[in-house]
Amino acid sequence: MVREPQHLAPYRRLARDVVARIESGDLQPGDRIPSANDLVKTEKISSATAARVLAVLRDEGWIDTVPGRGSFVRAQAPLTQGSSRIGMVRQGGSGLLDGETVEFVEARAERASQEVADALGIESGADVVLRRRRYLDAAGVSVVSTTWVTAALAERLPAFTQPEKLPKMSMGYIEDQTGRKATRQRATHSVGTVPEDIASQLGVEAGAPALKVTNRYLDQDGEPTEYAVDWHAPGRSWVEESSVD
Repeated sequence: MVREPQHLAPYRRLARDVVARIESGDLQPGDRIPSANDLVKTEKISSATAARVLAVLRDEGWIDTVPGRGSFVRAQAPLTQGSSRIGMVRQGGSGLLDGETVEFVEARAERASQEVADALGIESGADVVLRRRRYLDAAGVSVVSTTWVTAALAERLPAFTQPEKLPKMSMGYIEDQTGRKATRQRATHSVGTVPEDIASQLGVEAGAPALKVTNRYLDQDGEPTEYAVDWHAPGRSWVEESSVD
């Protein structure tokens, strides 16, 4: 199968090389990884690029940095999907909760922001395509969700920019079209200020505080497939239940 060319930024390529060594077992939990100074010397890169390599590895949960000692491989916990939308799709569901519907908002090409570029492993300003929709339930709009993919990947996803609901959501559609299965997900929860282009869809004022959830998906080769940002409407509760055994 022909794979999408990967035009990775240098820091992302070096981070991927470290991840490959971890996944192959060459680097084990607790092993020390090269420092920023080591990377500057061995890879002939700037100190800023070297620092960014380590920042990406920390951000993605691969390493921990101990001041005065260095950076070490973190013990990896298994991916658990719980009641997430990707879990529901994999179990044969629609990805929607009971009583929930989804509306297509827009799809368009744009230049990648630094946030999107970092998540997709490309240069800032590179071509990407976004798909935006909003989820509604009996109480109104619950979430406005935006997904980005690289322009090269979008060329293989003709339905991505169409208003019809994707039967298996974006991750299932990407897998069906390309064989690239999402095997790892990194979610980040934070409180942010709602951007102007999201506020009207969410029914709040621009700049209002709201829960922001980002999801970055990696395929079976450890390469990014998509990046999504969900803005949750105020007045909602985030509830998780699990065994404590």
